[in-house]
Amino acid sequence: METILSYFGTYTPAAEGAVASFKFEYLTTLGFAAIVIFAGRAIVAHSAALRKYAIPAPVVSGLIFSIIVSIIKGSGIVGISFDTKIVQDLCQNLFFLCVGFGFSVKMIKHAGGKLCLMIAIAACLLITLQDVVGVLVGNLIGLHPLLALQCSSSAMSGGVGTASAFGSIFESWGAENATTIGVAAGTCGNIMGSLIGGPVAAFLITRHNLKSDPNDKPESVSTGKVPELNNSRMISMFAMCLLVAALGMPIYCLLDNIPMIEMPKFIGCLFAGAIARNVMEACNIKFYTPEVDAIEHMFLELYLALVLMTIDITALVPVAGQMGIVLLVQAILMALFAIFISYNMFGRDYGAASWRPETADGAAVQVPTRWPTRRPLWTRTAGTISHGCCIRPSP
Repeated sequence: METILSYFGTYTPAAEGAVASFKFEYLTTLGFAAIVIFAGRAIVAHSAALRKYAIPAPVVSGLIFSIIVSIIKGSGIVGISFDTKIVQDLCQNLFFLCVGFGFSVKMIKHAGGKLCLMIAIAACLLITLQDVVGVLVGNLIGLHPLLALQCSSSAMSGGVGTASAFGSIFESWGAENATTIGVAAGTCGNIMGSLIGGPVAAFLITRHNLKSDPNDKPESVSTGKVPELNNSRMISMFAMCLLVAALGMPIYCLLDNIPMIEMPKFIGCLFAGAIARNVMEACNIKFYTPEVDAIEHMFLELYLALVLMTIDITALVPVAGQMGIVLLVQAILMALFAIFISYNMFGRDYGAASWRPETADGAAVQVPTRWPTRRPLWTRTAGTISHGCCIRPSP
């Protein structure tokens, strides 16, 4: 029997009161991840509430899967684990590379430099406020400062992917279960964003008697064109992503050696993607955005599935109350920020009152669509440079 099991992973018999364990090898692990993706999509497709709150499919099924694994382990049957290290690292870095590839100087010029500067100021201000408030509240209630950060901008503005990326760094600094807590906080952030956004927009629209512009529509709706994927272009863009990811390593090496600054590996890929996009545009090298977007979403889905299916859900129990307090304060902060800062910064019109979230990892905001003479520009805070570094604590 053990010979057959060895094809699927490594079995460790029970010893000295410890539960027997089995670690699935990476291909079998990917099979479980695929099941998580399929199951999540099926659940979300049949749940209006999950669709309303924009909860990513792998998050839903991944949490269910991790709960089942925890129950099996807790009952003393067997401890199940998965070999995700290399594949998860690949998915994370290719996803953030594609995020970086979305940064285009030409698009920024088209949208207007003033507008982009204001977006950057607003994003940095919100992220700073989230971290300062989160750490202060964490100190008051006795929550580890790094865990408080995981319940702040890394999850609220960065999302599940960013929070999980910083989790391993924070754990190496002594914050136990930082990845699990960050993933849980990021999931709560998705729900909070949906719960807060509608009432805040309705409040501003009603209070200021705002009217929408019927001409403000996404380009795909206005033109009626839906981008089609092509096999040849997909292969070309996938190979390009692999090459650019490799070029991201020397960038990561340079950034990670800046004194007192800690950089996760994906920042090298993020910069590499942005540099590659603008060099290709400047040199008129052909690239295909729909295929890059498809690669981004494929690796995000797989990354989220791998992260969520392997977290230890029982680790949340000791800090659930403290997490809840920090997240509640973050929700109040975001509502106040939207009402008193972002609405006033972005035109005091219908567009400024009704920013909408993008269905991707973490937060994304739509710049007010009625900005004079400018087309709408989408930008995401997930994976931005502001989420790419943190101050390394003193030893």
